[in-house]
Amino acid sequence: MIRVLVADDQALIRASFRRLIDSAPGFQTVGEAATGAQAVTASARDHPDLVLMDVRMPEMDGIEATRRICADHPGTRVLMVTTFDLDEYVYGALRAGAAGFLLKDTPPAELIRSMNVIASGESLLAPTATRRLIQRFVHPPSRAGGLDITEREREVLVLVARGMSNAEIAQSLYVSLSTVKTHVSSLLTKLGARTRVHLVIAAYEAHLV
Repeated sequence: MIRVLVADDQALIRASFRRLIDSAPGFQTVGEAATGAQAVTASARDHPDLVLMDVRMPEMDGIEATRRICADHPGTRVLMVTTFDLDEYVYGALRAGAAGFLLKDTPPAELIRSMNVIASGESLLAPTATRRLIQRFVHPPSRAGGLDITEREREVLVLVARGMSNAEIAQSLYVSLSTVKTHVSSLLTKLGARTRVHLVIAAYEAHLV
């Protein structure tokens, strides 16, 4: 059973998410939070597997709440939920340790699928939205293109940044799935990245995509 904490400052949205989550097989809502501070407290108390985190909340925003939860509870995954066009905070949230983000108008079935992906330990990448987000808020780096990785790892990094799964990358490069996993693991280590989301950020900062 995947235990979920819902953090959003709007009661109607929290109630809607809760109904959806509790009706989905394999999911259970373990708590709600109306502020970032409440989300941090509830995470420490209820030990959820996943936090569905709004970006904009009073007292403490979703970025700081995410930073604290990820630092104090490494086993808890955070999925940001945002209106995107208004939220310049999302890039900071990904840097803070969030495993991915969704738009608030995401269809219910897609939300549940995405929560399964995040809870399983993967990161959620919406390629088009990710490109728009990072192109808008990442500053051009001084080290553009200067990543200390192999040519094959560079190819894998580019495909990760384009939103491909490990299986799709394996097909594209004509290599085995285990080989792709090895390259992704190596990239995470070399680039000091926590998740695939951070690999996407690194690829954009290095102007590889």
